[in-house]
Amino acid sequence: MQTIKPFLWFNTQAEEAAEFYVSVFPNSRVVRVNHCGEAGPGPVGSVLLVEFELDGQRFFGLNGGPTFQFTEAVSFTVECDTQEEVDRYWERLSAGGREVECGWLKDKFGLSWQITPRVLGQLMGGSDAAGRNRAMQAMMGMRKLDIAALQKAYDGR
Repeated sequence: MQTIKPFLWFNTQAEEAAEFYVSVFPNSRVVRVNHCGEAGPGPVGSVLLVEFELDGQRFFGLNGGPTFQFTEAVSFTVECDTQEEVDRYWERLSAGGREVECGWLKDKFGLSWQITPRVLGQLMGGSDAAGRNRAMQAMMGMRKLDIAALQKAYDGR
């Protein structure tokens, strides 16, 4: 059983965000939606809390109002095995948001994501110090990460 669950604060879009994220990731679902009652804090019947699951990972989304905004200080990493996966997640999650750099993006709700090929960890932890530096330099010049270009830089080609 998962003990630690990310709790995301939205203005009023928790249910919309949960439905969007569930559409992006396989094996995902909205678990439950809690609505405000007579005691509030919002209008009766409005969505207060959404519990959802993204590929086995549970999250909560709260409609807490405009008090807090997402920042890059917290992001979620999506590890990908292929360039096709990188491309798919990048396209879906950046739609309506904005591309940043080094595999980072902000989605349309302002949440930061890192779309990262698994091979990046191998390249950055490789035994060739010059190769690590070349791969890092290549990554720093990218928005969406390109597996072939990262490997080519590591190999010195």
